[in-house]
Amino acid sequence: MPKHIVIVGGGAGGLHLATRLGRRLGRPRGHRDARAEVTLVDRDSSHIWKPLLHEAAAGTLDTGVEQLGFVAHASRNGFRYWPGEMQGLDRAEKRITLAAMNDAQGRGILPARDLPYDILILAVGSSANDFGIPGVLEHTSFIDSRDQAEAFHEALRAETIRCIAGPEDRTLDIAIVGGGATGVELSAELNTALGLASGYGLPDLRRRLRLTLVESAPRILGALPERVAASAQAELQRQGVTVLTNAQVSAVEPDALMLKDGRRISATLKVWAAGIRAPAFLRDLDGLESTRNGQLVIRPTLQTTRDDAVYALGDCASLTLPGTERPLGATAQVAQQQAVYLARALPGVLEGGVAAPFAYRHLGALVSLGQYNAYGSLGKRGLLGDGWFVQGRFAQISYASLYRRHQLGLHGLWRSLLYWCADLLRRASRPPVRLE
Repeated sequence: MPKHIVIVGGGAGGLHLATRLGRRLGRPRGHRDARAEVTLVDRDSSHIWKPLLHEAAAGTLDTGVEQLGFVAHASRNGFRYWPGEMQGLDRAEKRITLAAMNDAQGRGILPARDLPYDILILAVGSSANDFGIPGVLEHTSFIDSRDQAEAFHEALRAETIRCIAGPEDRTLDIAIVGGGATGVELSAELNTALGLASGYGLPDLRRRLRLTLVESAPRILGALPERVAASAQAELQRQGVTVLTNAQVSAVEPDALMLKDGRRISATLKVWAAGIRAPAFLRDLDGLESTRNGQLVIRPTLQTTRDDAVYALGDCASLTLPGTERPLGATAQVAQQQAVYLARALPGVLEGGVAAPFAYRHLGALVSLGQYNAYGSLGKRGLLGDGWFVQGRFAQISYASLYRRHQLGLHGLWRSLLYWCADLLRRASRPPVRLE
């Protein structure tokens, strides 16, 4: 009887892994036999690449176009999709518990139910961390999921209309907390979106924007080289963004951020993009070891430290490789490399083999500042060597290629070419920013 591999989470890592395992071990259409049954569990019905969410929030990307439906993709690639949100684990019985599903009106769709597994892989991602600061959950927006990005865009659209309809001196005040890649890219993308919208009969809209980026560390983009961070900050300031570093938020009010040094940052719209935190259900999950922010501690084989049958990858996992002092970063690059590793290792494990340890290859990092610029550093073994600084058009093309590589891994060459051609046609026929 085929072994049952259950993957929880359809983000960059989980979907890549399900796709690769389904093609290799699963039951593609037209075939009866399978070496393993692969099931992907996710509470959403479709996938969107998380690094695109800041564009969806700003309105320069339509999630309805870019999302990938799990049902059709699973059918094409030999795995099964099952809707649900994991809420519990029974390691002794090898089964997970999925929460009851309700519709938007609160009516029941599915009751709570169990799903058995032989191998369980947790790839449930992470979200920003409110750190228990008063008012964050009540008065700020998060953009860690498609629904959150869409909700912020609706709020942005409403506030933009109020601004336009108000007196000429009314401003659109936005504050973003967190100077990592998400906060920096969202700052630039909002400038891009309002600049594009100004070309549709709203010439003073961009001028009314008052955007503040707040970072508690001495500099923004702490995970990237200092030259990249300095260049990105200079570009943001050139766009009119106020960048505050060494600035810690003590509380959030309905119309402002309060800083520990007593400053008050007025803002009608506020986005929280600081820190990371794994989903709450992972903490003390049937005795599995976790970190202070809820990530599961894993070994170099990506197995959890207390159960060989339970794996974790991506943002929800904490892996400190031998010879290093800090865990790997919570990035799509790490998640995708771990997915490729497990797709190669698990077939041998199912046959009783022992997997070689995971080896991470740092390929550098890039940050995009909308239509204005992009900066990055190509890592060791990168195209141009170790630590090369890149900017401008080359960096923008390199950044765009990350998403194209993501699509290539999911769809293969020919289907990806069709998607790329469709993107070109849409861009030629539709406004570059959502106006509806």
